[in-house]
Amino acid sequence: MNRTGLYIALALSLVLGLLFGIFPELDLKLAALFFDPPSGSFPLKQSGLAAFARDGAMWIAWALVLPALIAIVGKLLRPDRPMLVPGRAAVFLVVTMLLSAVVLSNLTFKSHWGRPRPVMVTEFNGPWQFVPWWDPRGVCGKNCSFFSGEGATAFWTYAPAALTPPQWRPLAYVAATLFGVVTSGLRMAFGGHFFTDVAASGLVSFFVIWLAYALLYRWPKTRTSDARIEATLARWGQPGYRLLQRLRGRAA
Repeated sequence: MNRTGLYIALALSLVLGLLFGIFPELDLKLAALFFDPPSGSFPLKQSGLAAFARDGAMWIAWALVLPALIAIVGKLLRPDRPMLVPGRAAVFLVVTMLLSAVVLSNLTFKSHWGRPRPVMVTEFNGPWQFVPWWDPRGVCGKNCSFFSGEGATAFWTYAPAALTPPQWRPLAYVAATLFGVVTSGLRMAFGGHFFTDVAASGLVSFFVIWLAYALLYRWPKTRTSDARIEATLARWGQPGYRLLQRLRGRAA
């Protein structure tokens, strides 16, 4: 999560945004690689093995964030006990997952950016007209194509990669990139997303993670400590813990 990575991500955003904005038909040509005209469908969508791989990728990503989520909830419920995961790491993992894969993707863009999915456009036997990535005026009403929630979840693995020991970090970033690319490729092969949908999901996840890492770990004015986060969570959990102890007839 250094400046070099940020510059690369910004450059990719500019190049891909302009390229697919000027030549939006590129999205259709890439999606057509997975489309079978004789059957009029995306064949891989019917593959049980591919569906299992898609579901497995989401389970893996959420399994990586689950210990951090349990640590935060556990601290709120039992503020008298130490956290199972260091405070900064727990907050970093949970917040970045919620922002990139839930809030920005599913609750914001996919609900208000009416771009139809590949299986929904006329070029692939769907009922609706194709629109480029930058156009929110498509007729899709909800759960739309831009940008991919599953892609954002897969590329979120940059977050745990950023917390690995420095000597393992480059390898962890490569593994996270491959995980995101393969998962996103499956979404394209199923006709669920265009290339720009999954590319945007990876870039958005990266920017969210880069900023959160800088705020918590790097920038002097905002970085904090595990102890401070743990103390804050304990303070938030104290009222509920005291009430629960009183209801049980115990001293808090």
